[in-house]
Amino acid sequence: MDLERSTKTFTKKKSSHHSIKIITSVLLLLLILIFIQSQASPFYASSASESWAFFNKWKGLAFNTTDGHAFTENSSYISKLRDSVSFFPLKDLRFAKNAMEGNTWFMSSLNDTREANEAEYLYFPSEMSKGRLLCIKGNDMKDGTRNSYALAWPEALPHPAKFMEGLTFVSDTYYDYVNLWHGLCAMAPFVRWSIKNDCPRPTRWVLFHWGELRSKMGSWVQHLMEASFGEVKIEGLEEGDRPYCFEKAVVMRHNEGSMGKEEKLQVSDLLRCKTRRFCGIDPSGKGREVDERGEPIIKLTLLMRSGSRSFKNATAVIDIFARECANVDGCMLKVAQSEDLNFCDQVRVMTNTDVVASPHGAQLTNMLFMDRNSSVMEFFPKGWFELAGIGQYAHHWMADQSGMNHQGSWWEPLEKKECPSPQHDLECFNFYKDGKVGHNETHFAEWARTVLNQVKARKMADAIKTSVNKPLPYSTACGC
Repeated sequence: MDLERSTKTFTKKKSSHHSIKIITSVLLLLLILIFIQSQASPFYASSASESWAFFNKWKGLAFNTTDGHAFTENSSYISKLRDSVSFFPLKDLRFAKNAMEGNTWFMSSLNDTREANEAEYLYFPSEMSKGRLLCIKGNDMKDGTRNSYALAWPEALPHPAKFMEGLTFVSDTYYDYVNLWHGLCAMAPFVRWSIKNDCPRPTRWVLFHWGELRSKMGSWVQHLMEASFGEVKIEGLEEGDRPYCFEKAVVMRHNEGSMGKEEKLQVSDLLRCKTRRFCGIDPSGKGREVDERGEPIIKLTLLMRSGSRSFKNATAVIDIFARECANVDGCMLKVAQSEDLNFCDQVRVMTNTDVVASPHGAQLTNMLFMDRNSSVMEFFPKGWFELAGIGQYAHHWMADQSGMNHQGSWWEPLEKKECPSPQHDLECFNFYKDGKVGHNETHFAEWARTVLNQVKARKMADAIKTSVNKPLPYSTACGC
């Protein structure tokens, strides 16, 4: 009788053990099928949360079996998951003609996270990626289709992946990271994302232009980011054939276009405050200075440039502004040559400027460092008004998003087209693009007089309304 009970018990245990093995095998098979299906169409985010929850539920069962056959790191299943990771070109040529019209050729199968008035972004790992990490392979600087990306489970990174700890900022821009204006537009979304997410700092940056790797930023742009985030380490992905998989990654690929005005103002305030601190500039009392007669000080800066779009007769322009400044009590004129100023010199000059007058060009991006409500006057060579398109209004937009008053522009009249191909606007514009700027003494004098008097009136009104010790409304911008 005892023997019979013992035999039944043994048979029952054996059957139970066998059943557990079968159930585990079935679950693992389901897991692999789900994973393969997601890899075949890996980046559709509409059911991401459901898929990720389903994976987590069954992953727990599969990875925590108790029958002595645990699903270990070195198992054949992990190897299959690794081998099934699919890489896709960073640059999708299907969108080459409309990369700026709602689609993107960079990581084209991924859908951005969109929030009202915020920069569009991708974050890894997240529900959007079903918990997978971003992996990038390739360091081609001429053809973005030769660089590639994939998503992989943290437990099953592709061979021979290099795991990159910390937070990585990944950027792709249609323009570049050298020009001051273009670089700022590409970097601003990262600053905004950081503000909104308790101010994390990246361990490294990975930069692309049309999917082509870039190894550096322009000096001005890099100093600006160092002021906000500390050391800027740009990852070169030296081992081009080796996947680099990032523990955490934020990807920006649309510049700042979707950001709201208030969000852009917050970014500008933070950058202004951080950069002044970075350069050791104390703005205490800034904007409320008076002369010996109690007249508000108005600091006018002519920010000059050399070469293309410089003034044809810089001396004549300086004389006009000097004369008008001398006619306004409290006005002080400074002439600065942008090429002669290092980064912190530019910050210092613009911190101490109420009105900047300058030809159109990247140097005007320095308006970022002026106090809010400062004034900007801009000058263009002939041909720009008629042929340049909306790009000529870049500094109008920047003034608006950084809290400045763009006081208008002066375009040298074109009169008649002198370009070799007057019937082709683009070719004709390229003929005029880098021309020098003329001047109109009567117009410049009246314009300068009007702006200076407006600034003086505003400063006098502010002095009445604001006590000396009352902080400016954006003085806490360095809080991040």
